[in-house]
Amino acid sequence: MDFAAFTKEGWMGRVGRSVVLAASMLVSAAACTADSGGGDDAGSCAYQIRYQGRTYSDVANVHFAVGKKLGDATSPPCDDTGGEAKDPATTVPAYAVDGLSPEVAIAVGDTPSEAKFVAVYSGSELPPEVRKLLNGS
Repeated sequence: MDFAAFTKEGWMGRVGRSVVLAASMLVSAAACTADSGGGDDAGSCAYQIRYQGRTYSDVANVHFAVGKKLGDATSPPCDDTGGEAKDPATTVPAYAVDGLSPEVAIAVGDTPSEAKFVAVYSGSELPPEVRKLLNGS
C-alpha cells in the first residue's frame, strides 16, 4: 500500500487543489451571470405591450396570420429594480391578427413578417380564442 497518498502533500494536496479549482469555477460562473452594466439586463422583465388601454404579453408557438396595421402600441420601460426604469417606453407598429379581435390579441413588430404574437391575459389564463390557436383547432 502506498502511504504517500495519505500524506499532506499526496492526498491532501490533491484534494486542496480540487477544492480551489471548483471554487474558482463557481466564482467564474457567478461573474458571468452578474450584471456588469454592459450586458442585456432586461431579461428579468416580462415582455409587455400596451395598446388601447390593454396590456398584452407574448405567447410562444402560436401560428397566426398578420392582418392590417392598427396603429402604434407601446412597449413600457423595464423597471426590474424597483427604482427608475433604465430605458424609456418605445412605440412599435401593431397589427391585427386574422380571426381574432384586437381586444384579445394583436401582433407587434417593425414589419408584418417580424411581428410577434401578444395576447391579453386574465390572471394566468389565456383567452379561449388563443388557447384554440395553441391547440391547433
